[in-house]
Amino acid sequence: MSTTPGKTLAGRRAQAARNDEVILEAARAVFLDDPKAPIAAVAERAGVGISALYRRYAGKEDLLRQLCHDGLRRYVAEAESALAEPDDWAAFTGFLGGVVDADVHSLTVHLAGTFTPTEEMGRDALRANELATALFDRARASGRLRPDAVVQDLGLLLEACAAVRVPDSKRTAELRRRQLAVLLAGLSAVPGAEPLPGPPPAAGEFDWRWRRGE
Repeated sequence: MSTTPGKTLAGRRAQAARNDEVILEAARAVFLDDPKAPIAAVAERAGVGISALYRRYAGKEDLLRQLCHDGLRRYVAEAESALAEPDDWAAFTGFLGGVVDADVHSLTVHLAGTFTPTEEMGRDALRANELATALFDRARASGRLRPDAVVQDLGLLLEACAAVRVPDSKRTAELRRRQLAVLLAGLSAVPGAEPLPGPPPAAGEFDWRWRRGE
């Protein structure tokens, strides 16, 4: 039976998409273990030839950039989805839970400063901040968020959850959810609670690590 050119092209595109997904999954695992690992380690883990990898990515920096941009897009998607939730506190906590489950901040901690972000990434980062601020403001308006918390505390919270990692991925997810619940309890408004110590994190205080080579 003959195959039409259109079907052949569609099949090749589908296979290319599957290959790209395998490569990105392998790259995520490799670079979370060792950000300095060579790109050849990604090809080996993905089970593809190095030439197949280079057909998709010009080099390691392009691959790192793609991984982090994908994580940023996932963060934005989680925030946009949460904003549709009518309950302000549920929107806030659901957003944080979605980001923790997606493991976005493991990439932030491990890969920041290993590549030069694009202008598009900068725009998406601004969008991510706007959305997170909107959800934070809604949580504050609900009266369930402690008054001395600031939106920059969310980055610290998410990184603390991302730091939880054990060899079993299912157990990691369970422990991260537990950590999130503990941290959310600390952000919740409680009459008579002691104020949070020290000056709060400032806007842009952690941006230094995205500057290449620092």
